[in-house]
Amino acid sequence: MANTDDNKERELVTEILKSKNEQKVIKTTLSTDQRIIARVTDGIYRQPGSALRELIANAYDADATRVVIKTDVPRFERISIEDNGLGMSPETLAHMLLHIGGSAKRHEEGVKLKITDAKDSTCSPGGRKLIGKIGIGIFSVAQLTHNFQIITKTKGDNFRTIATIALKQYSDEDFDQENEQETYETGQVNIWREKAKDITSQGTTIILTNIRPQARDTLRSREIWVTIEQNENAAPEDEKQSILPPKFHVGRVDQTGEILEKTGNKFINVPWSSTDNSQQAFEKLVQSVWLETQFSNPNPQLSKIFDYYLQMVWQLSLSIPLSYVDGHLFDINLTDWCEAFLLSNTPKGSASKIPSKKSSARKILDLKDGNDQLNFEVFFDDLKLYRPIKFKGLPTTNHAIKHPLIFFGKCREDFSQYAKELSGGTLEFEAYLFWNPKICPTEHQGSLIRIHGASGTLFDSSFMRYQVSEQTRLRQITCEIFIKQGFDSALNIDRESFNYAYPHAAFLTRWLHSSLRQLATAQKKVAADIRDKTRTDLKTQQLSDIQKIALETWQKETRDEDSLPPKILIEEQSSLDSEKYEDAIVLNRYSLTTKTQTSKNHSNIIDEKFKAIIQILASYELLDKLSRTKQNNLYKAIYKILELSE
Repeated sequence: MANTDDNKERELVTEILKSKNEQKVIKTTLSTDQRIIARVTDGIYRQPGSALRELIANAYDADATRVVIKTDVPRFERISIEDNGLGMSPETLAHMLLHIGGSAKRHEEGVKLKITDAKDSTCSPGGRKLIGKIGIGIFSVAQLTHNFQIITKTKGDNFRTIATIALKQYSDEDFDQENEQETYETGQVNIWREKAKDITSQGTTIILTNIRPQARDTLRSREIWVTIEQNENAAPEDEKQSILPPKFHVGRVDQTGEILEKTGNKFINVPWSSTDNSQQAFEKLVQSVWLETQFSNPNPQLSKIFDYYLQMVWQLSLSIPLSYVDGHLFDINLTDWCEAFLLSNTPKGSASKIPSKKSSARKILDLKDGNDQLNFEVFFDDLKLYRPIKFKGLPTTNHAIKHPLIFFGKCREDFSQYAKELSGGTLEFEAYLFWNPKICPTEHQGSLIRIHGASGTLFDSSFMRYQVSEQTRLRQITCEIFIKQGFDSALNIDRESFNYAYPHAAFLTRWLHSSLRQLATAQKKVAADIRDKTRTDLKTQQLSDIQKIALETWQKETRDEDSLPPKILIEEQSSLDSEKYEDAIVLNRYSLTTKTQTSKNHSNIIDEKFKAIIQILASYELLDKLSRTKQNNLYKAIYKILELSE
């Protein structure tokens, strides 16, 4: 069977090389003998953004330094992904088409095809640790379309090779046949060669056309906009659904997909301006989320701030090998802006304090992740992507601890007591756990595992199924784990979930849970030290009975005696300086009351009762479940009742 496949591959390469123009088209089929891989053409990935993530990963593995993605946003009829990587020779292209699920990466075949390093098959020719593994990344496009074109060229080749691919979509009946097929046809391919203008150029362009209706509707945030349109067209007496348009969006189209429609008085509303360059635009996108905390939105969620397109850009930025928007945490000097600790790898160990000094964790602890220059840039329409995680200059809160606590760790486990085929071999990683009174956006609360700089899972808010009930503290932690060796086999086929029974996953789970316990112990001690220093001052402050009730309820429900409920500010003026009111709910008095005259004493009593009620509602996380409009309506109703009671 192997000789037959090799012969077929050699024949296809020979035919491709004979082609000199579009008049000589070679036709072939895609096929696989594995049923599960055949189902790739049905789209095993969960979101359209997953397909783009896999194509970017392929470019990274091909030593690209630049990837440019262009969409016809907001219509999304066509998407192109262009890179300046090594490109694919006719031999490489033929191997890919005839070996779906049989990647040459990490194998001797990769060396022959010049797509892996001659000395280390787990690295690219340029020395990058490979992300791809099983050879189905290119077919992730099935999530977006069943028709696409590959235009590819290697350096020094006089021709570029072009392949148009039509993937087959299987039905369940195709797999329910009594007679098992030896192979499954997964698509049709037309291939030809064209004379290249620049012999020194290299790279690959993938053009996606005829975007699937379901994927197109997702990219257009169609579900949200349909509901918005229904509300806009509903008569006043009709029941309207409680949904607000995304604060930031790239525009919407009508049902034909051709005509742009306004939301409010704008066609689009993005945080950057047309004069910003691609880097400035992305920095403003990230900053827009943190600014939400200053606009009475204490827990910003990407799903409520952004449309799907902007959420997808954010998630892509998290999942691929990129530089951080404000620099890697390992490279930031550990001065008085934070407290730093080194995690213990022993089962009952405790974190040790790292003295504050004008040096980075990388230098102090000899950490390696991010030490090499990536030289990898991704441009997505108007944006240059970075990892959208900030560590410094974060808003202050009412928590007793005003600065971040950072826990660094590194570990190597050889599993020497087990055979390699049982353990998976050596596991080595570095990590940080970043505690801050507020983690923004809420989607960053959790742990994220990066294998060779890439991740398909995003942040796991359960911290790998951590069972201890410390929900308030867990919402104050963001964690990244950087795998240096191992763990690949724990990834499921879609690269978006893990096999927790795999030895590497089980070991990492235990390590993370131990680290969380160390963090909790250290954080409690830091808070206790602060309480001791301020105990005298606190005793001299007389809280009213109303304030005590709100405070006791907050600390009981959040199970965090070191934090305070959100400030409730009632301002007289209509124009507010947002920077004055970080981490506060700011309301205008004239939006709460219709009374033009209220005695000062009565007003103060009403205000204190109102603030306490809102703080108690916040203690039970009831406000976060309401839209901003419903929150404002609730505030008005409560205030009016209090006015009547007086």
